[in-house]
Amino acid sequence: MLRALDIRDMLIIDRLELAFQPGLNVLTGETGAGKSILLDSLGFVLGWRGRAELVRAGAEKGEVTAVFELPEGHPALSVLEEAGLPVEGGELILRRTNTPDGRKTAWINDRRASGEVLRKVSETLVELHGQNDDRGLLNARAHRGLLDRYAGLEPAIARTREAWAGVRAARRALEAAEAELAEVAAEEEFLRHAVGELDALDPQPGEDAALDARRRQMQAAEKIREDIARAHHALGYEGAEGLFNDATRWLEGAAAAAEGGLDEALSALSRAMVELGEAQQAVEAFLDGLSFDPYELEQAEERLFAIRGLARKHGVLPDDLGEFAEGLRKRLAALDQGGANIGRLKAELAEAEAAYAAQAEALSEGRRAAASALDAAMAAELAPLKMERALFTTQITAGTPGPEGQDEVAFVVATNPGAPAGPLNKIASGGELSRFLLALKVCLTKGSAERTMIFDEIDRGVGGATADAVGRRLAALAARGQVLVVTHSPQVAALAGHHWRVQKSVSGEQTLSEVVPLASDERVDEIARMISGDRITPEARAAAQALLAG
Repeated sequence: MLRALDIRDMLIIDRLELAFQPGLNVLTGETGAGKSILLDSLGFVLGWRGRAELVRAGAEKGEVTAVFELPEGHPALSVLEEAGLPVEGGELILRRTNTPDGRKTAWINDRRASGEVLRKVSETLVELHGQNDDRGLLNARAHRGLLDRYAGLEPAIARTREAWAGVRAARRALEAAEAELAEVAAEEEFLRHAVGELDALDPQPGEDAALDARRRQMQAAEKIREDIARAHHALGYEGAEGLFNDATRWLEGAAAAAEGGLDEALSALSRAMVELGEAQQAVEAFLDGLSFDPYELEQAEERLFAIRGLARKHGVLPDDLGEFAEGLRKRLAALDQGGANIGRLKAELAEAEAAYAAQAEALSEGRRAAASALDAAMAAELAPLKMERALFTTQITAGTPGPEGQDEVAFVVATNPGAPAGPLNKIASGGELSRFLLALKVCLTKGSAERTMIFDEIDRGVGGATADAVGRRLAALAARGQVLVVTHSPQVAALAGHHWRVQKSVSGEQTLSEVVPLASDERVDEIARMISGDRITPEARAAAQALLAG
């Protein structure tokens, strides 16, 4: 709900502070007094597109501040939270400045905000309706959403969206499987040959390194075998072992006479004999390992070259050949099972499409029922507005299936029986369009209005009983929230709960606009002026009093 509007240095307004109230608020005044400037200023702070030059002549900048009161759960709160601009205490303050060179800056609760965020927030705060309105009711693309909200079809739409998501998921799975199958089928011959080749070789992890080491060992064996054999002989009985045994025998023979002097030497010799034995065993074992069959070397080389050749061919490491082969086997298995898998996925897609068709048809039935109810409600609303011969129809046609069903919805009218039906803004005249829009808004608005509704001279071109009917419908809308009306109709003004007069004054060479809140007696004079013009007659004042009493 719009609580306050503060305007500084905008066009012919130097400083203006307005405090709005719930219910029906009306602004009246002579043509050119500045009523449109108020709407331009409000549109500016809300980020709407409008007049380019708004700064008052001679001012450094223009500034507009709007204060809104947001109830718990208001749609603006989620927009602000997403933008990182939380609201505390339910009060939202929008402020925007403009300089003569066109630079604009906006704040939301004293934090800088982009124009995009400002516009998204404003869409949840204010609705503007007038004879040239193109924001919602005249936008055919929005008609389906308006009908759905009127009918309370949100749960049915949620189910349809879920079913549509199921169709898309099933279709993507089928398309992916068909693409994979086509790709695998194109290389089937290669896959079968490659798998056969790999299965025949059966390379094992670590085998490449083991074969390479064994091959190098066998290649080097002949070069080192002679030296190792000599070392083995030198360590043996005819070499070091024999000399150690002789030395030990001689020292043991002399040990008795040495009275313990040779004990340490004998102990060291004993330890050396043990180490010598271990050295003999190690050399002998290695020497045995150097014994190989030349055919073994040939086989090792052939297998090593085969493993490395396949690894290069497939662009993998030798140790990864086994894993690579398993991947090829899986692709072949997918090819072998592909037909059955494709059949299963097609069945799942058909099931998802049937589920979507059922949900979409249920949604269409709800829309058709709601369209009949809305058409009847519009007929009841148009009659008091002196448009009982006009025909309003909610037209539902088949459209492209999507997440919100398969219907196209458009509001069409025929102003006279037998006349061709068409879009609201193409068929109706200015006054007729105003009344169509008002009736449609009355029918579509249920419960407490979330947004402040502004009607800019929507009663233009009507008078008498018709103007009274317009005013009563505006008052009915206002009872659900807040409505601001710029009007020239005394019947509408008389039904307001809060009334302001917009007037111009000239001071020297400067023309300024001001807005004056009207008390009860002042309202009588203002409505009388609206009835009779500049000269307020007793008859006009009496008529004004009758309207206010009525």
